[in-house]
Amino acid sequence: MEKGIVVVCGPTGIGKTGFAIELARRLNGEIIGADSMQIYRYMDIGTAKPDRNEQAAVHHHMVDVADPDEAFDAARFARMADRAVQGIQERGRLPIVAGGTGLYIKALLYGLFRGRSADPFVITALEEEVKARGAFALHRRLEERDPQSAAKIHPHDAFRIVRALEVLSTTGKTISSFQNSHEFAKQRYNAFKIGLSMDRETLYRRIDQRVDLMLGRGLIDEVETLRKMGYSCGLKSMQSIGYRHVCEFLNGKYPFDETLRLFKRDTRRYAKRQFTWFRNQEAMTWLEPGEADRAESLVREFLYAGEGSQK
Repeated sequence: MEKGIVVVCGPTGIGKTGFAIELARRLNGEIIGADSMQIYRYMDIGTAKPDRNEQAAVHHHMVDVADPDEAFDAARFARMADRAVQGIQERGRLPIVAGGTGLYIKALLYGLFRGRSADPFVITALEEEVKARGAFALHRRLEERDPQSAAKIHPHDAFRIVRALEVLSTTGKTISSFQNSHEFAKQRYNAFKIGLSMDRETLYRRIDQRVDLMLGRGLIDEVETLRKMGYSCGLKSMQSIGYRHVCEFLNGKYPFDETLRLFKRDTRRYAKRQFTWFRNQEAMTWLEPGEADRAESLVREFLYAGEGSQK
């Protein structure tokens, strides 16, 4: 394994960015974003992307690295994040991976499940079904046959839904059963993992307030601009929470009040799924967003212990 790195994760709206920036300031660190939406250029408001001041305060990696219509997955993230980790460590600084996309973090730390080759014919048939019926319909099928995996996959994440159903179809086993058998690569980094947590009702209030703030800052204008640039609402990036809701509003599917209600509800549900994912990860140290002092002390102990083991 490489030298130590730090991971800061948790649900949307909990304050990961500010927490990671504070840690980076105290520990001579740089931040590697682990957010499947902040990778996209031009999508700033709806992704709660670190603003110019935050990015100026601490060097951020894996932000604005792809266009909204560009294919991007966990494997590509891991390759790019690997290079970022190496560069940060070569500069004598601490890599701090911060974000809420659990699969991206796991891909970086352990590598991806590659126990068998996918069947291209089954994949093609499932992809055609997605086009005809939508990802949500296939997600419901996955819920019936592999609820453990379905709980970890967003209903609009067609790529991962298709992959999970392909494994079911061709092996008769769930993809979660392969993963639970530890068929991921061995741990690639010596990582100290911090999970941020808070009272659920408090988090949900923060989420509701943040949705109001996004809309107040011009999320609707941002979506309109993206569409004028040629990025249609059918893109995977535009089907994410917030962007999908605004697209539906602009297309006349829902009035504004209902759009706002659904946006907040779906964001809260997403936060709940993120909690479920991270609670199931091993060796997680759980802290509240205000415990930066405690986090600094724990990370320093972790780094010191790592240095001692290498002597």
